[in-house]
Amino acid sequence: MIELRDIDFQYPAVGGFGMRIPRLSISAGECVAVVGPSGSGKTTLLGLLAGILTPIAGALEIDGTDIGALDDGQRRRFRIQQIGQVFQAFELLHYLNVLENVMLPHYILPSDANAENVRKRALDLLNDVGLGEKTDSRPTELSQGEQQRVAVCRAMLNQPPLLLADEPTGNLDQANKQNVVDLLLDQARRNNSTLLMVTHDQSLLGSFSNVLEIETVVSVSSRQRIEAA
Repeated sequence: MIELRDIDFQYPAVGGFGMRIPRLSISAGECVAVVGPSGSGKTTLLGLLAGILTPIAGALEIDGTDIGALDDGQRRRFRIQQIGQVFQAFELLHYLNVLENVMLPHYILPSDANAENVRKRALDLLNDVGLGEKTDSRPTELSQGEQQRVAVCRAMLNQPPLLLADEPTGNLDQANKQNVVDLLLDQARRNNSTLLMVTHDQSLLGSFSNVLEIETVVSVSSRQRIEAA
């Protein structure tokens, strides 16, 4: 599903953060927790996988597509159609109601599916997470846990083969943290999506099939590691 080879990345500022990834392979359907010290490059890795950031060298393939070979417009289309993203800050639009927020990817880039079918899928997702009665509510009327569930539904609207979650539990209490992780894992398994979730919370790692460690020094381990320089 994910294949990175000889990746070099550098932020443009003088002395900016850089990352080297000699090799990284993640199988389809795998659920991976991404851990590492603050500033080690966890969010940078997700940005590379989403095509938001581009490496200066190396090969980056997602589900057989060479991201580096796409232009900006093609990467944007690929990201909306093939990648679901969940953020710590939820990134919901407060002037839209819950249903409209979930359908936002379809509004930005309409899919080939009939609009009514997309709406039905959005409603089904909201019902699955217990928000079927709040479709007309605004995000400000929801609890933090409810807002994060809306964000997960939005990420899953297009049934993406790849789901990226950047600290999606960072603003939640412990009970809601586990609820969101369970929701992400459940949605990934239902759709056979590959899931990468960045987290600082060690208590959540047992829910994942694998742990990817990002370190700021070279290290040798049986678990996959990425070196940030």
